[in-house]
Amino acid sequence: MLKVLIPTIMLFPTIWLSSPKWLWTTTTAQSMLIAFISLSWLKWSSEAGWSASNLYLATDPLSTPLLVLTCWLLPLMILASQNHIYPEPINRQRLYITLLASLQTFLIMAFGATEIIMFYIMFEATLIPTLIIITRWGNQTERLNAGTYFLFYTLAGSLPLLVALLLLQQTTGTLSMLILQYSQPLAPGSWSHNIWWAGCLIAFLVKMPLYGVHLWLPKAHVEAPVAGSMVLAAVLLKLGGYGMMRMMVVLDPLSKELAYPFIILALWGIIMTGSICLRQTDLKSLIAYSSVSHMGLVAGGILIQTSWGFTGAIILMIAHGLASSALFCLANTAYERTHSRTMLLARGLQMIFPLTALWWFIANLANLALPPLPNLMGELMIITTLFSWSPWTIMLTGAGTLITAGYSLYLFLMTQRGPTPNHMSGLPPFHTREHLLMTLHLLPIILLVTKPELMWGWCH
Repeated sequence: MLKVLIPTIMLFPTIWLSSPKWLWTTTTAQSMLIAFISLSWLKWSSEAGWSASNLYLATDPLSTPLLVLTCWLLPLMILASQNHIYPEPINRQRLYITLLASLQTFLIMAFGATEIIMFYIMFEATLIPTLIIITRWGNQTERLNAGTYFLFYTLAGSLPLLVALLLLQQTTGTLSMLILQYSQPLAPGSWSHNIWWAGCLIAFLVKMPLYGVHLWLPKAHVEAPVAGSMVLAAVLLKLGGYGMMRMMVVLDPLSKELAYPFIILALWGIIMTGSICLRQTDLKSLIAYSSVSHMGLVAGGILIQTSWGFTGAIILMIAHGLASSALFCLANTAYERTHSRTMLLARGLQMIFPLTALWWFIANLANLALPPLPNLMGELMIITTLFSWSPWTIMLTGAGTLITAGYSLYLFLMTQRGPTPNHMSGLPPFHTREHLLMTLHLLPIILLVTKPELMWGWCH
């Protein structure tokens, strides 16, 4: 654990002490090195389930893929931000990269925590860098509004969780994930137990986000700079799913009845947000709503509480993290050239940038779950587990899959096909940096097809 955490903390002196000319190069190189070191976690040697360097930081098959995804994303965020942060004064550039590195530090400690209260503190700490990134480097004046939404939705959702955790500490005497699984399940019955159950999950459902409490997400995504959007879509939403998986183990006897409304809301949300996607004109807004729809499936898979549902959920979380992050990068590269996110104004890009059209195509296919890709594997497992729970769900999940295909196609055709408008003729070409960025996003998705057991979670 420390072999990744300590180099990540050592990024801070690197950022503030390297010479201005080499700032981006050194930070990218060091973060890339950390990402490669983190791959060593995937070689699973422990038989006990947890592999720990001490009592408070440990990895297990559920957190390992998410930890590796977190480390993999930092160099990609630095690569993606280079173009639009570079003209700023050097100290602002340093501050920006510092925020990204601090986000990675918090996330490693959140996913690696064995104490639930430490996980909670790190879960909340990720708010601060993200909020500063959105409100300071966002694109439009709406960004303060978006930051407020983001902050208050997450805080209002997670305060009940804190109370619930303190109650749990009082009744069981521990909050360690290593011990809680062996403690007595809580006796169901009273109203207070039901409220406690909801309190434990609402924080994570807001973070995921569940349809109905998702309004902060499109705002935050649309206003955030590219690195903010990438880390939000790829890792911060996954904190919600990961936290739910950890808490569901504790909540057991109550879940059977109380999970109903949440599952129904999640499945209905898939259809609703998919339909919203079909009506979007704004590129980033469409990708943001598609994230809500995919996370609805993940929430459904986790709440069912079968091994298939859990496996499908974690596979879909990893695959969606890479695919939606790639789409945000592509949306940003288009925005940097055309200075517009309206899809009608930036169409016919395939004629000017043929290789980029291929990246768009692969990222879109990953988003709509094309057969060999892990996205489909995750979706199929969740749809199967939901169907075996109640055959009626096939109507909702089936319609959701169809709508997903619809808006993915719409996104691709609107941006890439059709006649190129006259005002698009003098755009600067794509750089090697951007092609590298897309390769590093899409190659892991394609490679995970060959070895999906890296992200199966507990179900080896």
